[in-house]
Amino acid sequence: MSAGKKEFLDTAGINTRLGHLGNDPHAYHGFVNPPVVHASTVLFPSAEELNAPPERQQKYTYGTHGTPTTDALCEAIDALEGSAGTVLVPSGLAAVTLPLLAYLSAGDHALIVDSVYFPTRRFCDGMLKKLGVSVDYFDPDIGAGIEALVKPNTRLVHLEAPGSNTLEMQDVPAIVEVAHRHDCIVTIDNTWATPIYFRPLDFGVDVSIHASTKYPSGHSDVLLGTVSANAKHWPALKEAYTTLGLCVGPDDAYQILRGLRTMGVRLEHHQRSALAVAQWLEGRADVAAVLHPALPSFPGHALWKRDFKGASGLFSFVLKVDDAGEFEARSSAFLNALKLFGLGYSWGGYESLAVPVKLGDRRVCKAPKEGPVIRLQVGLENVEDIIADLERGFAAAAAVGR
Repeated sequence: MSAGKKEFLDTAGINTRLGHLGNDPHAYHGFVNPPVVHASTVLFPSAEELNAPPERQQKYTYGTHGTPTTDALCEAIDALEGSAGTVLVPSGLAAVTLPLLAYLSAGDHALIVDSVYFPTRRFCDGMLKKLGVSVDYFDPDIGAGIEALVKPNTRLVHLEAPGSNTLEMQDVPAIVEVAHRHDCIVTIDNTWATPIYFRPLDFGVDVSIHASTKYPSGHSDVLLGTVSANAKHWPALKEAYTTLGLCVGPDDAYQILRGLRTMGVRLEHHQRSALAVAQWLEGRADVAAVLHPALPSFPGHALWKRDFKGASGLFSFVLKVDDAGEFEARSSAFLNALKLFGLGYSWGGYESLAVPVKLGDRRVCKAPKEGPVIRLQVGLENVEDIIADLERGFAAAAAVGR
């Protein structure tokens, strides 16, 4: 990309940037999109170049170390994140676990937000502990109070803002200030907001993590994760990535890069529709609470409004049920009655999805007592059709036990 175009894009609007980042048509005979390069072996022109130290070798040396396709996506993500470097991994979970492996060693201690994505907790409680790393979980509302949990061997604090099930916000700047004062690395799963609505590194976070499976893909057909680090922590991340032999296929990288082109437009639609549905749910007597950070009624709304530029299409609500013995029956009746919403564990695609939220793994912030929690991914369908489908679910839930 020419210096003039790069300078122009640095100050352009988000949809303009998404449409042009990560591509350089004149580097590839004028083709708008970068080539999809399938590669393992890369040939060298001479024995001297083959034997040269890495810093003097040709740009591409082996398929796992990058291709024009993967580089195009990494460059686009770096521009969006403001990061020094990005690596691509096969899934969102791998994007969370890689930095934990990169920055933690036997004898270290990590602090993990209690509203974390369950597979992250499973990794921390299983593999990290096997490797000699101790883990404690903290209340997402803790803010600067996290200082009381920092130990002499605490090396990393992991955030997920908001939490992907019950959407608890965290005071990111306050936690970062304490963590850095104790020389701790701060990582964050920023999948919900994407770098369009929240740029963690601008708030002092060291490593930003995304399940690109979600909004960057947008079509429920690609598994991929990205990990982006600031200059201080990029070398260790890159070294761990290379050592573990992680890489992604060029077709998947290309699909994510293509999804980026429309992510801004899709997110605007997701945000608008989800907020309309959330506001409609707030007016229902059979809803105990709506867990959406953009609602003034939500406990973390002030933090969201202060730090975030927008909201995506994922939120949850608490179905009001008087008898705890009917929680599962009413939740199942609600979900089984849905025709438009699919029942599936993902989000960020064009289609609406719903799942029951299981919170039995929580250590600090417990599940609501007023009823079962149901998570909604509001897709790109017409809002009136989405609401009509939810009406079917509420009617079915109300009929249980009658």
